[in-house]
Amino acid sequence: MASSTMVIEMLPSSLQPAARTSSKDQSIPLEETLSTTHTLSEEPRQSTNNVVRTRPRWNNPRINTWRLTAIYFGFINFGMMDASYGALIPYIEADYHLSYTVTSLVFLSPFVGYTLAALFSDRLHRLSGRRGIAFIAPACKIAACIVISTHPPYSAVVVVLAIAGLGNGLIDAAWNAWVGTMDHTNQLLGFLHGCYGLGATISPLIATTMVTKSHLGWWTFYYIMAGVDTLELIAGTAVFWAETSGKYCEENRHANGDEKGMTRLALKQKVTWICSAFLLAYVGTEVSLGGWIVTFMIRVRDGMPFSSGMTATGFWLGITLGRVSLGFLTPRLGERLAVSIYTVFAIGFELIFWLVPQFIVSAVAIALVGFFIGPLFPSTIMAATKLLPSNLHVAAIGFSSAVGGGGAAV
Repeated sequence: MASSTMVIEMLPSSLQPAARTSSKDQSIPLEETLSTTHTLSEEPRQSTNNVVRTRPRWNNPRINTWRLTAIYFGFINFGMMDASYGALIPYIEADYHLSYTVTSLVFLSPFVGYTLAALFSDRLHRLSGRRGIAFIAPACKIAACIVISTHPPYSAVVVVLAIAGLGNGLIDAAWNAWVGTMDHTNQLLGFLHGCYGLGATISPLIATTMVTKSHLGWWTFYYIMAGVDTLELIAGTAVFWAETSGKYCEENRHANGDEKGMTRLALKQKVTWICSAFLLAYVGTEVSLGGWIVTFMIRVRDGMPFSSGMTATGFWLGITLGRVSLGFLTPRLGERLAVSIYTVFAIGFELIFWLVPQFIVSAVAIALVGFFIGPLFPSTIMAATKLLPSNLHVAAIGFSSAVGGGGAAV
């Protein structure tokens, strides 16, 4: 019995009851006890390592490759929708005989949709999973595009653009949050928002060509948008079919199930408000430049309609190239330093754009402004996903995106 007592004293406290029970039957060898204790102490370490290794990558599991492809295609459509407003504003204004103030409602209306997306995004995730988001978001955009393509009264255009804003707000929060949990986040987010810029680059080119060269009505552009949004719905729903509400809730099982509680919890985080304030200024700048550049170049720089429309293409092309190329430089410099450097360069080229009253100089300068402001949005999203717990990503990013939409409205 003395040997059994010595063994009991060397064991961790959690194993003492088991040791006493065994001592009634037979002695526990010292070597076996130490071996068991060593094995138990190693298990948490191995488990922790496994958690780190199972962080998803772009190609592991393999379905992620197809999911990223569908998401990137969706962000191309996202960019096409957003950039179309600026290219078509002069023609919408002339068609409905509107003032600048009334015309600007096309920027205010999507903000309403973004706000609704911020409020209900987490609830929709819990009710329908990412599969539901992949279906509902493009369905909202399809409905809006079908209505606009019928050339309705301007009031109807404003209303349905809020529905399109809801769809864009849902995919903005959902896919940024999902990509933000993967390895090589900076590069993947850079490509994601580069796809947005790609869509925004080709959209003014297509819209301007249809109106100025083919002499079609401005609303006919939305036939194309309805078609590509339908492809987005089919592809997204197919690849995210296994991402049900049950799986989403399991991944976020430590979170409160009430989306209002999740939003309130996200709003208590200082990071959420800092990102929101930054995106308010950033999106306001981006949309103001991309939305009104065509009108400015026509009326202030005395440009022709087609060449003025191409300046919008140059601006969005700059954003695309900046997000893709500088996305690899940003992690080397660090987000804080990189954002500071990009902002200084953007301000410098904006001053050149404003102070040198020549069409070509303004066109080149605005493209370079786009190049340097391009990485700012994905860098902000990446910083938020690093600093916030994963269960708050959807609510926090959704709220920040809605506030950014407010910058566009202002």
